[in-house]
Amino acid sequence: MIPEAVVRDAAGGAVIDIRVLPRAQKTGIAGIRQNALLVRVAAPPVAAAANIELLRYLARMLEVPLKSVRIVAGEKSRLKRVQVEALRADAVRAILGAAVGD
Repeated sequence: MIPEAVVRDAAGGAVIDIRVLPRAQKTGIAGIRQNALLVRVAAPPVAAAANIELLRYLARMLEVPLKSVRIVAGEKSRLKRVQVEALRADAVRAILGAAVGD
């Protein structure tokens, strides 16, 4: 189960706290770590490649347009805050929870 501290409602959608691990073999959700969704991305953290891959992955998982997913904090950090427009936190938790294996 994805905790409410990790995914919560915000104006116009939901906010997700994410810890990114770049240069993974494969992009995917690896669980929860320190009140953040742990996402491994195959791209390196060079020229925003890891951020772009993270946003594309989340948009695909949540079945929303790429323009509906954006980094609102931590663009140059491994710990990021991502906003998803038009989805409530409970829907995001359900979708991501299924990917984690809840």
